[in-house]
Amino acid sequence: MAEIDRLKEIVKTLRGENGCPWDRAQTHESLKASVIEEAAEVVCGINILEETKDPENLKEELGDLLLQIMFHAVMAEEEGLFTFDDVAKGISDKMVRRHPHVFSGVKYASEEEMHEAWAKLKKEEKAGKEWHEDYLPDAFKEATQLIKRAEERKGYR
Repeated sequence: MAEIDRLKEIVKTLRGENGCPWDRAQTHESLKASVIEEAAEVVCGINILEETKDPENLKEELGDLLLQIMFHAVMAEEEGLFTFDDVAKGISDKMVRRHPHVFSGVKYASEEEMHEAWAKLKKEEKAGKEWHEDYLPDAFKEATQLIKRAEERKGYR
């Protein structure tokens, strides 16, 4: 069994009938703070790696962030929305689509042309979904508030 499948089964067990009451009670909304906090801890892990060349903290924090992603994917699957495989397929397809110079043999005359093509591909992908951007300013404000609360919880404020 691949480790990613093992992780998914662990999260399903934690959320299952005989699992952990805390894990069963979580929602997408209730886990927002954890996602932000774990992302900040990944930044910390990157800083530790750069400073000390020790990868252990980054490996641990990436795992914690992956757990958050898996939690949201498992909850979405429980709700009939999508699966973790859908998430992985979506990002895989996007990376292949946005890198035709790597995966489709497209040749660009310059790096500038490559960046222009990438921007055009991204714009085409977002066509009809431009309204999603309207939610981003409030999401950044909320993320900032969640970071402040995490700092308080950890005793940094």
